[in-house]
Amino acid sequence: MIPIDWSIFQQIGSEPIPSHLKKWWFALGGTVMYLFIIQIVTGIMLTFYYVPTPEQAYQSIAEITQEIRFGWYIRSLHKWAANLMIVAMILHLLRVFFTGAYRHPRQLNWMVGFSLLMVTLMFGLTGYSLVFEQLSFWGATVAANLVDAMPIIGGWASYLLRGGETVGGDTLTRFYVIHIGILPTVAFILVALHIMFVRLHGVKEDDSDLNSVLKEKRYFKFWPDHVTTEMMVGAFLIYLLTIMALIFPAGLGEPANPNVTPAHIKPEWFFYFSYRLLKLTTLKMSVIITMTMGGIAFFWPFIESFFVKYFNMPKQVSIILGALAFTGFLTLTVWESFA
Repeated sequence: MIPIDWSIFQQIGSEPIPSHLKKWWFALGGTVMYLFIIQIVTGIMLTFYYVPTPEQAYQSIAEITQEIRFGWYIRSLHKWAANLMIVAMILHLLRVFFTGAYRHPRQLNWMVGFSLLMVTLMFGLTGYSLVFEQLSFWGATVAANLVDAMPIIGGWASYLLRGGETVGGDTLTRFYVIHIGILPTVAFILVALHIMFVRLHGVKEDDSDLNSVLKEKRYFKFWPDHVTTEMMVGAFLIYLLTIMALIFPAGLGEPANPNVTPAHIKPEWFFYFSYRLLKLTTLKMSVIITMTMGGIAFFWPFIESFFVKYFNMPKQVSIILGALAFTGFLTLTVWESFA
């Protein structure tokens, strides 16, 4: 007999879950986790055939897309799951912010969640660059220039990222190591911290449920209710990703050519806001603005509590500032998408 205390599983299965988690916008963390698992599985499958060298990177992607059986499907799943993961992560953070779930005692968990968003964006940047086609190569060049414009550590960080003065073979190798080694390790640590904080502090209950839902219906069981719902969400995500892979399969542009700059260089959509900001200002100014806004967002739970404590700032001000900030982000993104 295996020495397992089955009562532990019974306790987990009967754990009460707040009723508001039946609403999809309150359970987006699970969606992000599903997509992350899909990324891990498809990413491992792609590494069997991908060759991270300037001479063979593009060709290996072409073989995956055109010759390996179902390679196009796995690559398309990986691409679209990455895009949906970023969307779900942004929506999850927006929900947490606008419901005030970042306030005491969950300030640190907000910072962990924001760090996960940054890691996810880095996944997108490094993964996109590994294709080593024209747009991904020059997109990596623009990204390295943005890093170079960072105050104090910019020059050192950009040299480390590129592996030299310009984007080349060493850059590809470093992006590959970052993408499949460093970022997954950091992501696993942050996810573990995130889950730990959720277990310690619990899930913030929806204030509207406390008034509108009967006390005996404010909770439901983890098993089978919550698990069944999450399984249905997972099945829907696979269906959606398959449809997207069939209709919009991952394509392949021209091979990277350091000597020919494309007429229209654009990063992936999740960096449109930064690219538009770069066009509206200078290189260094756009970096400073982005870092400042990111720093404010990262430390906002403590910034808000400081102003509330010492200046009696109404908490509704956070809602207004958050709405303005997201509107600005959305405006720059949409603006660049039509440019």
